[in-house]
Amino acid sequence: MTTNNFDTRIVSTIEELSNPESYKLVCHEHLKGEPLPSNKNIARIIELVREILFPGYFANTTLREGTTKHYMGVYVDELCTLLSGEILAGMCFECEDDTTNKISKHTARAEEKTVELVEFLPELRSLLVKDVEATFINDPAAKNFGEVIFSYPGIRAITNYRLAHKLLQLQVPLIPRIIAEMAHSETGIDIHPRAQIGESFTIDHGTGVVIGSTCILGNNVKIYQGVTLGAKSFPVDENGNPIKGIPRHPIVEDDVVIYAGATILGRVTIGKGSVIGGNVWVTKDLPANSFVVQKRAKDLPYTDGAGI
Repeated sequence: MTTNNFDTRIVSTIEELSNPESYKLVCHEHLKGEPLPSNKNIARIIELVREILFPGYFANTTLREGTTKHYMGVYVDELCTLLSGEILAGMCFECEDDTTNKISKHTARAEEKTVELVEFLPELRSLLVKDVEATFINDPAAKNFGEVIFSYPGIRAITNYRLAHKLLQLQVPLIPRIIAEMAHSETGIDIHPRAQIGESFTIDHGTGVVIGSTCILGNNVKIYQGVTLGAKSFPVDENGNPIKGIPRHPIVEDDVVIYAGATILGRVTIGKGSVIGGNVWVTKDLPANSFVVQKRAKDLPYTDGAGI
C-alpha cells in the first residue's frame, strides 16, 4: 500500500466518523470540566463497600482489637470521596439544564446522597449477612461462611444489587445501572437495580439468571442457574412505542424455590412455598404451595422421531 493511498483512506474514514448525522443518537455533549462517570472509580467503590461490609476478606489489612475502627475510617473516607464524585458525574450527565453550572447545581445534593448511602451501610451489612447465611444453609457443598463470601457469584451479584438498589431509591441516576451491569458482566447474573428483593435471598450457581426491573421477590427465595423472571410482550402507545414503567414482571412470594432453567413471564404471582421445577414455562398465577414440573417421559405420547 502506498503512503498516499493509506493517508487518503484514513482521512476519508475520519471525515465519515466526524459526520454529525452518523452519531447524533449516540453522542453525549457536555461542557469542558464537567465530570463523566468512571468505570474504574465505580469498580473501586464496589471493592470498598465489600471491604467495609466483610472486614478481613477483601483488603490486605490485619484486623485485631483496636485497629478495626481505624481501617473503617480509612475505607469510608475513600468511599465518600469516590462516591460523591461519581454521583455528581451521574447527575451532571443526565441533567438537561444548560442554563446553569451543573457542578454547582448538583454538588450539595451529591454529597447528601453520599452521606445517606454511607448511613445505610450497617443495614446493608445486616441484609447481606442474612443472604450469606441462607446461601450457606441452602448449599450442602458450602464448607463455611468464608467460602460463600469469598467465592460465590450469587453473593457478589446480590451485593452489587443491594448497593445499586439503595442508590436508585436515593434517586441517583445512571450509577446504579452501571453497578448492576458490572455484576452481570462478572457473574452472568442480571438483576435490575429496580427489582425488589426480600431477605435471605439465595442464587445457587447463578449463570444466566435474569431478574427484571419490576420483579418483587419475598423472603427466603432460592433460585438456580438459568432462571428468567421476565416480561411477556410489551404494551405500546398510540405511536407504537413500548410503554415504560408499568409492572410487567413476576411477583414471587416467600419461601419459593425455582429450579434451573425455569422461565416465569409477565405480572404473575407465584404463591408462598411453591416449588417450580427445572425448564418449565409459567405465565399464569400459581396458588401457595404449588408444585410445578414437566410431564414425565412415560406420560408423553411415544414418537420414533419420524418427521422431526
